[in-house]
Amino acid sequence: MKFDWPSLATLAAVAATWAGIWWLRKRSLNFSVIALFALAAGIPIGYFAGEHVSAVDPIGRIYINVLLATVGPLILVAIVSAITSLGSIAKLRSIGLRSALWLLGSNAVGIVLALGLAFIFRPGAGVDGALGTLPDDAIAGQVQQFSQVVVSFFPTNVVGSFASNSVIPIILIAVTLSVAYLSLVEKEGEKVRPFAIGAEAIKLVVFKVVSYVIRMTPYAIVALTASMVGSSTNLGKSFWSLLGLLALVWVACAIHTYAVNSVILSAFANVSPVAFFRKIFPAQLLAFTTQSSAGTLPVTTRQLTHKVGVHPEVAHFTAPLGSTIGMPGCAGIWPILIAVWGINAYGIAYSATDYAVLVVLCIVVSVGIAGVPGAATVSAATVMSAAGLPLEFVAATIPISVIADMARTATNVTTAAVSATVVARQVDLLDDAIFEERKLFVDDDARPAHPPLVVPGNWPVPAPPPHAPSQNQPLVVA
Repeated sequence: MKFDWPSLATLAAVAATWAGIWWLRKRSLNFSVIALFALAAGIPIGYFAGEHVSAVDPIGRIYINVLLATVGPLILVAIVSAITSLGSIAKLRSIGLRSALWLLGSNAVGIVLALGLAFIFRPGAGVDGALGTLPDDAIAGQVQQFSQVVVSFFPTNVVGSFASNSVIPIILIAVTLSVAYLSLVEKEGEKVRPFAIGAEAIKLVVFKVVSYVIRMTPYAIVALTASMVGSSTNLGKSFWSLLGLLALVWVACAIHTYAVNSVILSAFANVSPVAFFRKIFPAQLLAFTTQSSAGTLPVTTRQLTHKVGVHPEVAHFTAPLGSTIGMPGCAGIWPILIAVWGINAYGIAYSATDYAVLVVLCIVVSVGIAGVPGAATVSAATVMSAAGLPLEFVAATIPISVIADMARTATNVTTAAVSATVVARQVDLLDDAIFEERKLFVDDDARPAHPPLVVPGNWPVPAPPPHAPSQNQPLVVA
């Protein structure tokens, strides 16, 4: 990256936009409005900057790095806090099983939707491509055998799992610690209860750190949007087939995000889809710009608890799970549409049985896909390899992958939020008063609802003051 006058002008434009964001924040404007302003400002900056947008690339990368650095600690403390507050393994079994089934079921719907759209619009038809014209060595290096995926769920190094943001091993660590606590608390409550109190304290600290990062989101959106637009304006007219595929991906993601999820919310959660999407919009927008389901977790869980009314023990369990299981955008819609596009473009014979196997593979591979940028390429390469399809399909679609990832990630995050809402309704942990804005959510986890304890060394652990609201009880606003 070199700083010439166009690059300096790009930086100046971003700085001017930041000044506007700061002014809007001073006027206490809604976070979603400010984020939309940032998105709208980043588009023309990227368009006019073109290749000079590389001057602001480091800004977006720094933000994503910092955001991802919070993912491991956030998942650990959120899940431990949520599960320990359940009080019983039976309740954990109910929430955990329901969450996994809803996430995988949503992905299955996305797969069927993508397959139906592909049969109707026949992407890739008429391309008459020839195999062997594109290098796929890099793609081959990203293929994961399913057995390797399963083995990777179980960490050999706890610190290494956090260092690499391996979400499923972190979830397993958190669940193991929490289950051990629940197994002991009924018989040896006085000895192990400080573990839960400590987890709550650590959660408060981690959440405070995350809140600092979230405050920087609108500033980062400007740089991230400019970078995506500036690096994507050179697709050219030779990509009409790929652009058609891109449009189909966006259509499929939009249908799943809003139409399919509207039916699910109305039928199984009994909430207004329009109100729900309005409340969850900040998470959708952040997912759209950062292209990271895991990185969006802080905003997703906050909107679920503070705006939708999902109890923290569900929100902090199902949302993180949804960043690595299901993921219809990256692990369902994208691999299916790539496969059908390649089959049509390269004239490969494919039977109904082959398509059925392809559907099953997409569902299986969706278990353990990392919620980070580029995960869709890994999942698509893994599906193509397992289905015996050429990896050249994936290599040919790389030019549109970044743009497609915006819609894919928004779909993933929305699905996780919808699944959390449905699970909360089914286990009677959805507060309609918060959803209807008759109450404000008050996170009272700072004051554990436990009697005073005496821990080793005779250090007393204070109980909450008598006048404090009960744990997680929303405050009624007149």
